[in-house]
Amino acid sequence: MSIETGSKYKGKVTGVTHFGAFVDLPEGQTGLVHISEVADQYVKDIKEFVKVGDEVTVKVLKVEGDGKIGLSIRKAQDRPRENRDRHQGGKKREPKLSFEDKMSRFLKDSEENLATLRKQTDGKRGGRSR
Repeated sequence: MSIETGSKYKGKVTGVTHFGAFVDLPEGQTGLVHISEVADQYVKDIKEFVKVGDEVTVKVLKVEGDGKIGLSIRKAQDRPRENRDRHQGGKKREPKLSFEDKMSRFLKDSEENLATLRKQTDGKRGGRSR
């Protein structure tokens, strides 16, 4: 059995660095889980999520010609579609808006921003002599 892109495997974490974690796969092969592929949230310190000896399920993202294997822990997790959408970027999805609604929202926001800028700069303009 060879390691194939898109497949999921159970493996053991054999090393942790500041940029990712090395995972032993079947047939004695080793792959790397980049720090960005550990969790759906920002990972500042990978050691908060994995440590040497942990058993993890990984998904193979790519197998390069030189034998390097790119892995993902976060993509190996099966979650319902709605949960994935809700957690992307920490933002809630907004309902679909028509073009006219988007334009009116944009104009309203722009007017508010301009009004704020005018208030901030009007006080600074007075009192200076040329």
